[in-house]
Amino acid sequence: MSQMITISLPDETRTALDDAANEEGLSENALVEKAVSDYLFIRRFRNLRERLISQGNDFTDQNVFDFVS
Repeated sequence: MSQMITISLPDETRTALDDAANEEGLSENALVEKAVSDYLFIRRFRNLRERLISQGNDFTDQNVFDFVS
């Protein structure tokens, strides 16, 4: 199920979004969805990595990536 949200972007960011969507051959919606999804993955990765390091675990970034994926 999809849900709609509304966001406000500064003119400069909106122009950059339009340009990037055209360059990538994606709709603005698809590009924003991909960007948010990528951000959330990276956030989970960093959070897990920080927790593992603080616990003294000796994991590589690849180990953490495998856990998050």
